[in-house]
Amino acid sequence: MTELHNYRALTGSEITTLERQGCAAEDEDWSRVRVADGFDPARVVDVQFGGQVYLGATGGTTQTVPPQPAGIRHACLRDCVVGDHVRIVNVGVHIANYRIDQGAALENVGLLEVRPGAQFGNGLEIEVINEGGGREVILFNELSSQFAYLLCLHRYRPQLIARLQTLAHDAAQLAHREQGCIGAGATIRSVPELIDVHVGPAALINGALSLVNGSVLSSPEAPTLVGAGVQAERFIIAEGARVSGGALLTKTYVGQAAQVGRQFSAEGTLLFANCEAFHGEACSVFAGPYTVTHHKGTLLIASLFSFYNAGSGTNQSNHMYKLGPVHEGRVERGAKTGSFSYMMWPCRVGPFCVVLGKHTRAFDTTDFPFSHIEALPDGRCSLIPGFNLTTVGTVRDGAKWPARDRRQGPVKRDRLSFDVFSPYTVGRMLRGMEVLRELQQQTDRSVPAVPIGGAEVKRVFLRTGLKFYRRGALMYLTDKIVARLERQPPSGAGDWTAALASAPDAVLSTQWVDVGGQLMPVARLESLIQAIESGAVTDIDAFFAQLDQIQAAYAEDEWVWIKWAYHQLAQVDLETAGAAEILEVADTLLSTRQEFLEAVLADAVKEFDRHSAIGFGADGPPAALDLDFQAVRGDYDSNKFIVQMQSEIEQLTQRVQQFKQRLAP
Repeated sequence: MTELHNYRALTGSEITTLERQGCAAEDEDWSRVRVADGFDPARVVDVQFGGQVYLGATGGTTQTVPPQPAGIRHACLRDCVVGDHVRIVNVGVHIANYRIDQGAALENVGLLEVRPGAQFGNGLEIEVINEGGGREVILFNELSSQFAYLLCLHRYRPQLIARLQTLAHDAAQLAHREQGCIGAGATIRSVPELIDVHVGPAALINGALSLVNGSVLSSPEAPTLVGAGVQAERFIIAEGARVSGGALLTKTYVGQAAQVGRQFSAEGTLLFANCEAFHGEACSVFAGPYTVTHHKGTLLIASLFSFYNAGSGTNQSNHMYKLGPVHEGRVERGAKTGSFSYMMWPCRVGPFCVVLGKHTRAFDTTDFPFSHIEALPDGRCSLIPGFNLTTVGTVRDGAKWPARDRRQGPVKRDRLSFDVFSPYTVGRMLRGMEVLRELQQQTDRSVPAVPIGGAEVKRVFLRTGLKFYRRGALMYLTDKIVARLERQPPSGAGDWTAALASAPDAVLSTQWVDVGGQLMPVARLESLIQAIESGAVTDIDAFFAQLDQIQAAYAEDEWVWIKWAYHQLAQVDLETAGAAEILEVADTLLSTRQEFLEAVLADAVKEFDRHSAIGFGADGPPAALDLDFQAVRGDYDSNKFIVQMQSEIEQLTQRVQQFKQRLAP
């Protein structure tokens, strides 16, 4: 964009050419229209000018995809700055109070204007999780899931909240301008109304119906799409997001690389990185990264999700017709809900649980991750602890999320931890084991079921739950121990001291937390909060720097926790472990991991049994069933996932053998 002091007045011949081509200046005052070098009046036809207007070079082509001839035709510009090589064609009302950067294109648009005091979606407060208020999150362009999490869920820390609100308002204030911006290379096509909206570089807004008071952030590395039929008011859409298909957004934040469409409706909702929201509805929802809802009839309301998958017809209720919609739900990372599942808030679902049926009573399964939660006929909750540890879906989750991170560009605001097994989930398993063991010891054998956190657990599942959790915890811990020794072999015969030592700055917290998709020891979280409260975190960049330090320390913090947890579970102190104890670690890894993988394969084989083949071989003889099933689904032995699991079992045996040989004197 040419500096404004480099624009010059129109020459007499240029004014004559413009008037001959149907152009006019307000009050016939052409002195308020100034131009830059490269301005060609032949490229400006039937344009009305009002207020102060600056025009760049009108030749060449745009930076859009595909490039188009630059120029201005059939438009009305008021108080605008138009950069070089911009295309503006067919403006119904006017474009007012905008800076249009180099190479942008605007075609067949109605009303584009910025009014006094425009916020561009920044500084607005939206009520998430609790529809009745009290957990408001302030929107600003750099909002991240971690910042929103602290601001929303730590209301019991007034000093922290006050500082976060100040940081948010300061960041939002930077986005408030008297003039709007259409970024370089952006395209706006067939949009009837765009009011008080910032549009970032390389963005494509094509066929949206109405955009009011918002920001469409974008970059050449991560262009953003706002497509056909979209109506959005009081919003921010982040880089690389795709909002299309008649989506309706009100007081909503759409995170980086998120996808929203197919008539999805959201109000008072945060949709962070890589979320996918189609067909259904969200109200007062904190949708952490990778929250996915694809189906009609699905309502997500007054709740927090993360790495979540909503089945068709999933529904919740956030009030009991007493004090209004004030009840809240928390569905922790990796959870899933089956078709037409229903939960009446308040409820809390532990990590990687599956919820089925209609639940009309509150329950809390926080300390029982990887569980099967199903509603009984009377609406009570039946819990099978640890049942989902060895399901195919759980194994796939660990691989699919990193592979499906669509974020591009240099800035990724949401800090993410993808691990399925971690001090966060395994720590929950250890706490769950304590509860199950105590109940098993105290419950008479004649008692058929025991209550846990509002749920009901059959007595026989106390024993199986302990087995599931112990095997899963040992598998995780021994795998990490062996992996560390593989990376750092002993410095001498039987000397594992250096390899097993902890980093001097590592932090041991027996409890870990999930802060908007980023896992960390609770001590790291406390340090972050203290830095914010003390004023050491002076702006959003400093906040992100703190998160990056926590992320960089993850591996060593995890290692300190692993040593502590292994001592708790196996009564072995790795600091003083001898050769026999280290070899036992390898044997435990082999047995637990092999048992785990074989259980996963046993779950996967169900996908190839006779029940799964129902409906195949239509109109053919009995033999056609197997042939048709194999043609469509393949067979067990050649399935990619099955082959991968079997290969991992073979590699596991080789890995443990090689490990033992390396450690031998």
